[in-house]
Amino acid sequence: MAADRLGVGIGWRSEIDLTVEHLPGVEFTEVIAETVHPARVPESLRVLRERGVPVIPHGVALGLGGAERPDRARLDHLAAAAQALGSPLVSEHLAYVRSGDLEAGHLLPVPRTRDALTVIVENVRIALDCLPVPLALENVAALFGWPGDELTEAQFLGELVERTGVKLLIDVANLYTNQVNLGLDAVKALDALPLEHVAYVHVAGGHGHGDVWHDTHTASPPEEVIDLLAELCARHRPPGALLEWDADYPSDADLSAELDRIRAAMDRGRFRA
Repeated sequence: MAADRLGVGIGWRSEIDLTVEHLPGVEFTEVIAETVHPARVPESLRVLRERGVPVIPHGVALGLGGAERPDRARLDHLAAAAQALGSPLVSEHLAYVRSGDLEAGHLLPVPRTRDALTVIVENVRIALDCLPVPLALENVAALFGWPGDELTEAQFLGELVERTGVKLLIDVANLYTNQVNLGLDAVKALDALPLEHVAYVHVAGGHGHGDVWHDTHTASPPEEVIDLLAELCARHRPPGALLEWDADYPSDADLSAELDRIRAAMDRGRFRA
C-alpha cells in the first residue's frame, strides 16, 4: 500500500475503537506499536484494514536518539506489526528514552551536536535495514534544551534525512510546544525543514501552566497549532495529517469537527501555496 496519499486521520486507541471505525472521513489511522500483538490484531483494526484504511504502527520506545544501538527485539516487533497490519510505513520518535536498563519515562530531546548526529545516523541506518517498510521519525516536544547544541532542530533533521533517507513525521503541536517552552520560532523551523520528505503530520492539543505548554493530547488543538499546519501546507502539501487524542475523549461529533478543522487548515495552506 502506497503512503503518498494518506489524507486526514485520527489515532486509534482501544477506548475509541468504535468511534474511529464510524467517524466519517477517516482516511488513515495510527496505532501505538507497543500495544499491538502481531498475532492478535484487534478486531477494530482488522475492520479498518478490510475497508482499505491504512494503519501505521507508531513506536514510542525504540530510543533511536540514545548512544546504544537499537534493540533488535523492538525492531523485530515494529517490523512484525507493520506486516500484520499491511502498513505503508512505520513511525517513531527522534528521542532519548533510556540508558541501559534505566528508562526515562519520557520522550526526551536529543543533544543536537555533530557527535550525536553521527551516532543517530548509524542507529537509523540499522533500523531501516531491519524494517520491511519506510520509517518516519517525529520531532518531539521538549521542556528543556541541552547546552552546547551545534545545530538547529531543522538542520539536525535535514542532515539526518540527507545521510539516511529516512522520512519525517512533523508534529506541528510539538513545534508549537518548543516555541512556547524554549523560544524556538516554529515558522522559521518550517522554512528550514526538508518538507518534501514529510510522510505525514501530527496535530494535537495540550494545556498551558504559566509559561509552560504541556503536550498532553487531551484537548482541542489551539488555533496556533492549526495555523502552523496551514503554514506547513503552504510550503509543501504533506501526504497526510493525523489528530492525536489520548485521554479525556470528547464526543464523536467533537472529534469529527476537529478533523474538519484539519481539512480546512490544509486547504487554506494549499490555496496560499
